[in-house]
Amino acid sequence: MFPTGFSSPNPPAAAQEVRPATDGNTSSSSSCKKRKLNNSSNSNSEKEEFDSISSCTSSPSKNTSSSSSSVITTSSCSSSGVASSNHHLQKKLRFEDSVDFIGLDVKMAEESSSSSSPAASSQQQHQQQLKNKSLLISSVAVGHHANGLTKAASSTVSSFANSKPGSAKKLVIKNFKDKPKLPENYTDETWQKLKEAVEAIQNSTSIKYNLEELYQAVENLCSYKISANLYKQLRQICEDHIKAQIHQFREYPFFLAVDKPKFVLFLKKIDKCWQDHCRQMIMIRSIFLFLDRTYVLQNSMLPSIWDMGLELFRTHIISDQKVQNKTIDGILLLIERERNGEAIDRSLLRSLLSMLSDLQIYQDSFEHRFLEETNRLYAAEGQRLMQEREVPEYLHHVNKRLEEEADRIITYLDQSTQKPLIATVEKQLLGEHLTAILQKGLNHLLDENRIQDLSLLYQLFSRVRGGVQVLLQHWIEYIKAFGSTIVINPEKDKTMVQELLDFKDKVDHIIDVCFLKNEKFVNAMKEAFETFINKRPNKPAELIAKYVDSKLRAGNKEATDEELEKMLDKIMIIFRFIYGKDVFEAFYKKDLAKRLLVGKSASVDAEKSMLSKLKHECGAAFTSKLEGMFKDMELSKDIMIQFKQYMQNQNVPGNIELTVNILTMGYWPTYVPMEVHLPPEMVKLQEIFKTFYLGKHSGRKLQWQSTLGHCVLKAEFKEGKKELQVSLFQTLVLLMFNEGEEFSLEEIKQATGIEDGELRRTLQSLACGKARVLTKSPKGKDVEDGDKFTCNDDFRHKLFRIKINQIQMKETVEEQASTTERVFQDRQYQIDAAIVRIMKMRKTLSHNLLVSEVYNQLKFPVKPADLKKRIESLIDRDYMERDKENPNQYNYIA
Repeated sequence: MFPTGFSSPNPPAAAQEVRPATDGNTSSSSSCKKRKLNNSSNSNSEKEEFDSISSCTSSPSKNTSSSSSSVITTSSCSSSGVASSNHHLQKKLRFEDSVDFIGLDVKMAEESSSSSSPAASSQQQHQQQLKNKSLLISSVAVGHHANGLTKAASSTVSSFANSKPGSAKKLVIKNFKDKPKLPENYTDETWQKLKEAVEAIQNSTSIKYNLEELYQAVENLCSYKISANLYKQLRQICEDHIKAQIHQFREYPFFLAVDKPKFVLFLKKIDKCWQDHCRQMIMIRSIFLFLDRTYVLQNSMLPSIWDMGLELFRTHIISDQKVQNKTIDGILLLIERERNGEAIDRSLLRSLLSMLSDLQIYQDSFEHRFLEETNRLYAAEGQRLMQEREVPEYLHHVNKRLEEEADRIITYLDQSTQKPLIATVEKQLLGEHLTAILQKGLNHLLDENRIQDLSLLYQLFSRVRGGVQVLLQHWIEYIKAFGSTIVINPEKDKTMVQELLDFKDKVDHIIDVCFLKNEKFVNAMKEAFETFINKRPNKPAELIAKYVDSKLRAGNKEATDEELEKMLDKIMIIFRFIYGKDVFEAFYKKDLAKRLLVGKSASVDAEKSMLSKLKHECGAAFTSKLEGMFKDMELSKDIMIQFKQYMQNQNVPGNIELTVNILTMGYWPTYVPMEVHLPPEMVKLQEIFKTFYLGKHSGRKLQWQSTLGHCVLKAEFKEGKKELQVSLFQTLVLLMFNEGEEFSLEEIKQATGIEDGELRRTLQSLACGKARVLTKSPKGKDVEDGDKFTCNDDFRHKLFRIKINQIQMKETVEEQASTTERVFQDRQYQIDAAIVRIMKMRKTLSHNLLVSEVYNQLKFPVKPADLKKRIESLIDRDYMERDKENPNQYNYIA
């Protein structure tokens, strides 16, 4: 192929086509047959038939060359050559340069079969062979290509005649020695076409030329190193066009904030200009794509065509101060109107802000002013609404504002604005009013248990630096204040524990749901509970013990076993906050003893469950005595089985059945012994049991405790027979009415020997309670001196067995005082033991260090004055002494 113009925009991949031509006289077919010519490396060269070498206007096909063979494929074309011989020529094909060649020299060389002939002879033989050949080169069909350049249609036709058989021929293909040159005025004409196309795009008119033709023209210019000039010319024409646009915006009348149509029209005009510019630059870049991907890429200092367009638009339009100010003012005004609740064109805002981002002036020209306006707006709004609205309403407004701003970021603001924008809103609506919000509304929200509002409060405060810490502080103060009202007020003693449990449940629920189980709030709650519950020493511990007693007593049908277990778990949580756990132990032990001895325990399993909880919380030493009480009850059952067997061998008159509980004095509460006058039958049974027990356990001493004894009496009334479950004291009183009709208080007291206060309580339970077995005269709630009592023969009750001994379970004032006194006495012993223990180990210690170590060892609160008294007591008893030289130092006395 001999090109007459310049190289193709897409260089051929391997080799040009060589087509064998057919003899026009011997063949009537106009189409060429596809042939393959193989260059073999074998010693015996293959014979190849050349039918024709034809000219073709089609693009060259890809050829594959290898070291062993070369294949050339021909395509269909019109026949244009004449061959003069049917002889077969034996030859070789060789490619000098198979890639990126522009033109080809085709040489047919004949290779002598004998390599030993001299050079002169060889040259003469070669000339002779050329004379015997007829070489015909077909005329080259020249056509016009789409880019306006003339281009050779294809190739050369050669025919070889009168060749001798056996002679080898070589086809040599080489590049042109000189690069083809562009026609004159080609550059100017081509640029004129491109310029017309660019102007048509800029003016939104139709383009005269095919886009492929324009692209090819750009590629042709770039191939001949005219890229720099082309880029410069393109930039100039774009710049001229953009400069012409600025006047319409400069001359646009300045708008007022109230003149909404004008500033919206201005913004739309700017947006249309930007959209048109983008569309034009995309179209222009598609035409000049080859320039963009070759020359511009190779020059790192040059912006791409798209970036060049952005730079020109930024420099000549948006960077104009008047235009920029009007644009930014208009955008800010639209956003302000939207914040005030008006409907605006969000797509316009999105497009304009996207333009600022693309032009890389978003932050400098817009964002700074936007954040300033936002700060000013919300600062004023926060101050105003904090005074006008209640806290829940204000919190919902803040949340709504934050959601609106987040939506703006998603819809039309740049993502880089998100962090500073949200931070500005949070600071002005929340950060500046944290304390005011909590002081104004937190207590109200907590009192009314406003879960949703509290959740929102925590969620919003979590967004502000230091917000959670401020909330935590107010949370602690609220718990202390509310808890103190429950604990300190003596009028609430009856409901204190239940109120504490309810308050704890409420607080836990708020922490779980509203504060998302934040560990700081959990720990703060525990500290606050521990603080307020110990503001009133000892009383909460006593009341908790009594509350547990009320729940573990028989007759408590309010809760199932599972509910009772949950309640005990909650009690243990409150119990952990108490310092004076020894007070709890004393009252719990007293109540447990009554439940076990009177048979009022609701469930042994529940009792043991509570015991295991206390053991887990306070250690084995705390519950050792309580566990001993249960052991005594079990041993007593075994002893009574043996006693019943023993009684079967005794001839005891009467039908009284005696049950005795053997108690170890160290395990059980201390009871004041009370001598009463028992009936002879009971005294005899006591003596029989004493003989039986001491016979088995020698060296032990039995002391009868009548205060906790109880009996079942069979009584006959007019209505019928009844069984009365009564205390021992009630039994002694009722048995007197078998011997008489009426007795006075003094007579009963003399006959029974019961202590006066206890007797009055006993008579009150029989004559003034719900089950009035006795009748008192004169009538009244209290038993006074001189009152007389008679048996109530008209007594009626729906039950056969009636329990009248609940009085035994009630705690008297004396019992409470004695229990408290006993606790204080035990505490003194513990303080003495702790001081002696420390001094024995240290030998010598200063007063302050001794006090500090004693506080560390004791598990209950001690006043410094009480501690000083115990130290003085130990000095008096010669356990320790003051140092003679230093009065503030103590020495241990062995």
